[in-house]
Amino acid sequence: MMCLVARTGRHLQRYDGGCRQVVGCIPYRYRLKGNQNKELEVLVISAQKGNGMQFPKGGWEIDESMEQAALRETIEEAGVVGSIESKLGKWLYKSKRQDKLHEGYMFSLLVKKQLENWPEKNIRDRRWMTVAEAKEVCPYTWMKEALDVLVSRQPQI
Repeated sequence: MMCLVARTGRHLQRYDGGCRQVVGCIPYRYRLKGNQNKELEVLVISAQKGNGMQFPKGGWEIDESMEQAALRETIEEAGVVGSIESKLGKWLYKSKRQDKLHEGYMFSLLVKKQLENWPEKNIRDRRWMTVAEAKEVCPYTWMKEALDVLVSRQPQI
């Protein structure tokens, strides 16, 4: 049995030149469509504060690797477990709550298991959707760019 306790606070957060460093994943899977066709689906979650849906991401802490932080945030916020495949890139973006820049690193994560209970189950919704649907509901340009990188790296189905 897996014990899931979310980390709280920012006392272990990584910063680089005043920029908070955040990491996240684009969780994905393939859904059978018809007899032989597969369709790429991505998992989005509701924003904790504000509107829209996004990919799970959060603070990278000093006692963990970038990949460990990305996996932790994905479990905490989206309740899925899988394999990180590759770094999709690094983006600078402005925080909506503060007038500060953040460095965002995103990874692709092939989902192996979807949990029934996870730390943020009561404060977030999660939904599987097509790439086109995800681009419609996600308000963040940098996350849409990360999604484009993920799609470009997928084998032709």
